[in-house]
Amino acid sequence: EVQFVESGGGLVQPGGSLRLSCAASGFTISRYALQWVRQAPGKGLEWVSSISRFGISTTYVDSVKGRFTISRDNAKNTLYLQMNSLKPEDTAVYYCAIVDRDDTRGQGTQVTVSS
Repeated sequence: EVQFVESGGGLVQPGGSLRLSCAASGFTISRYALQWVRQAPGKGLEWVSSISRFGISTTYVDSVKGRFTISRDNAKNTLYLQMNSLKPEDTAVYYCAIVDRDDTRGQGTQVTVSS
């Protein structure tokens, strides 16, 4: 059974940083490209970033380019999202999932950017 557990969220001031982690179990992540998606209050799911199976290729939504960095450690079966220069509009619940499989996302981790 595919299972993801996201962690690392919290309350941070604008301009601050957070590093999200996503631990996978029940399967080997190296078999799949992975993604981060987020859901802001009252809005739908928004794709944030994707990474290829071995981390060679990464893509980002325009709003986070230059601020967020996606990475993965296949040996640890874990996905990461380094978030710098955070803005209030980054406030959302962040989820990891297999690319094109939003239904595999975990319970999410809340990120709140506020002064």
